[in-house]
Amino acid sequence: MEQSLKDRIQGIKAIAYDLDGVATDGSIIPIGPAPEDLVRIVNAKDSFASRVASAKGYIVAVISGGNTPALRSRCLHMGVKEENLYLGVRGKLSVFKEFCDRHGLQPAEVAYFGDDIPDTQVLRACGFGIAPADAAEEAKAAADYVTKVPGGRGCIREGIELIMKAQDKWHFDEDHYELLY
Repeated sequence: MEQSLKDRIQGIKAIAYDLDGVATDGSIIPIGPAPEDLVRIVNAKDSFASRVASAKGYIVAVISGGNTPALRSRCLHMGVKEENLYLGVRGKLSVFKEFCDRHGLQPAEVAYFGDDIPDTQVLRACGFGIAPADAAEEAKAAADYVTKVPGGRGCIREGIELIMKAQDKWHFDEDHYELLY
């Protein structure tokens, strides 16, 4: 990894991500007639990494076009605080700037995961843009890092682990895990 990218990763204080295509593989299965009657599958390793990042002091946010009670619940389980849930979003860059302002962050202090055209502005504006292996070409071109795995298959885990290892924060006391998480 090039030195300037390593330096940029060192400054990351917050992690934000899209849901569909990042935390999920992008599949949406309708199970009923209501708009919120949808099933999305989230990878457990991604959930774990997001919770760990939150527990270790990173500000974790979701900026997504999706908006259902199930998504909200899953995000809370992933360590995202209610105030950092931006669901039903169409203009992601303005919401990203609002998130940064709310927490006194510079965009360079935020890593962002995105997989498609609506994410490209944020991928370019943030300090460390991450796209899953199966992201749209436009998202991959805008990102600083493309994961080895596709969305919904551990890409959040891969990116968070990369950041936390670079900052020497990816270590655990397995005997006392339940006290921290």
